[in-house]
Amino acid sequence: MATIKIAHNSPSHANPSELETSIAQALFDLESSVSDLKAALRPLQFSSAKEIEVGHGKKAIVIFVPVPLLTGFHKVQQRLTRELEKKFSDRHVVFIGQRRILPLPGRRSRVQQKRPRSRTLTAVHDAILSDLVYPTEIVGKRIRTKEDGHKIIKVFLDAKERAGVDYKVDTFGDVYRKLTGKSVIFEFPAVSSEGY
Repeated sequence: MATIKIAHNSPSHANPSELETSIAQALFDLESSVSDLKAALRPLQFSSAKEIEVGHGKKAIVIFVPVPLLTGFHKVQQRLTRELEKKFSDRHVVFIGQRRILPLPGRRSRVQQKRPRSRTLTAVHDAILSDLVYPTEIVGKRIRTKEDGHKIIKVFLDAKERAGVDYKVDTFGDVYRKLTGKSVIFEFPAVSSEGY
């Protein structure tokens, strides 16, 4: 019964992994036991889930969500993340939209229409970054290129949300590196009290 929480068009629906089954069961239990989450959780489903090794032997659970349902997850994401982190102790839980990157059309490709901007590699990686840090807003981004050609992305997060996200910042960096292959450093800019 809990497999109804896995999207029907997902390959994980036919043969879900043990992790996906336990997440589906946890979502189903939350829907049935918590009355104020019931209406919000009923239409929500996820595509797949992956466990990613982050530093110091810890693990993070990345739950991939169909993009049309992402706004529904955002409405209850803070509470849902808290409940799932209680259930899966010692693991951070992150929700990311399941997006597709389309290749550049070549000479021999039979593509009739132009590739949408949202399917480009850059747009998908930026969307993954904003999904990763969701309740927190990204206020700035810098790309630093070292002498050897290695690039590091510095992302500045909203300082007002620091208390709620500070313990997960290292997890965000490791998950983003595993998904995209890009190094990223998250920082909170110092806020001056005098203004401009």
